[in-house]
Amino acid sequence: MRKSTVFSSRTMPPLLYKDAFWNFPNCVFSIQGSDFTCHAGYDTVIQRLRDGREMCKDMEELLKMRALAEEKYGKDLVTIARKAGGNTEISTLKASFEILKTQIENIGTFHIQLSDLLKEEVKKIETFRERQKEQRKKFQSIMEKVQKKKVAIYKRTMESKKTYEVRCREADEAEHGAEKITVASKNSEKVFQQLEGDRISMLRCALWDHCNHFSMQCVKDDEFYEEVRKLLESCDITTDNNYFIGMRSTGSRPPEPIFFESYYQTQKSGDSNGQAHFAGGGGEEDMMMRCSDPLLGSSVNIRFDNLENPHSAPAPFSGAVESDGGYAELPGLLGAASLPTVSADDDTCYIALHEYVAKEEDELSVSRGELIRVLEQGEDGWWTAEKNGKTGLVPGNYLGKS
Repeated sequence: MRKSTVFSSRTMPPLLYKDAFWNFPNCVFSIQGSDFTCHAGYDTVIQRLRDGREMCKDMEELLKMRALAEEKYGKDLVTIARKAGGNTEISTLKASFEILKTQIENIGTFHIQLSDLLKEEVKKIETFRERQKEQRKKFQSIMEKVQKKKVAIYKRTMESKKTYEVRCREADEAEHGAEKITVASKNSEKVFQQLEGDRISMLRCALWDHCNHFSMQCVKDDEFYEEVRKLLESCDITTDNNYFIGMRSTGSRPPEPIFFESYYQTQKSGDSNGQAHFAGGGGEEDMMMRCSDPLLGSSVNIRFDNLENPHSAPAPFSGAVESDGGYAELPGLLGAASLPTVSADDDTCYIALHEYVAKEEDELSVSRGELIRVLEQGEDGWWTAEKNGKTGLVPGNYLGKS
């Protein structure tokens, strides 16, 4: 960390206030070319001291705002580090995340400490400013009295000059008083210059220390983040995935597929692969139509006789079918099997893709998988259909070509 140093100039001697702030040559009254009653130099010095006091206040405000910002930033970092999750992570990545949260919290704590240092600097500057204010007011009150006395003496000197012969003694006293005023002015100017020098030196050191604080903060931040980077170098994806599989594995074998058993199967062939067949029809295979019913939880086969003989009698279908396995009856399939004269070549033959329950008197209820005959396709999406001698309206999007 660099230290504040005092620079000195060897090429140019320092200027003194006592030689630079005398009266202006354009003041109203003058004695032998010098402006005796003009206070422009004194006013300039006083104004400079007031400006320096304002600069001290500005420096205080800067440090106060920076302290508040550092404190808020540090608290926010601590809050972020404490609220951050990461509890679901495991192994090396979790360790990296935890050290990151720890370092962020350390950085936040360091910023809060830096805020306290800045507040102490503000108090020092405020104490210094108040001390200079008291010294300035003390000498300023003296100088105001001297200035008033100087003006009064000057007037008396002018009057004495007019009546020199009569009031020669008063003129001597006035000159003696003027000498005292000159000595007091020189002493006051030395004090003012010393105050200004102290103020400039103090503010320069404060700014220097302020820069050193933040230089050290940058080094600390880099050290904290370097710890995170070192731990991240050991983070391995394969290691974390293997750790998770070893800790949470639920099994390495998939479940066996469900064997399909047809509801209508009368005899099971070895090469049927789960398909159901009916005997009869001259050894020819019956046409099968598959539909899915949500009540069954599996596929159902609906058989009709060979479509080449559309007028052949359908296979008998009882109202309640029960096999050795205790299967319940299939709702919706009875109507599909009981249609007497539905041909696959008929363009008006449709199958119900979804179940629909009639809500009006002119509507027709259909069950999923039923074959119905469409008499008229309305443009509004409602089709006129016939089923088991009943006629009514059915939504067209509920039907599909058989």
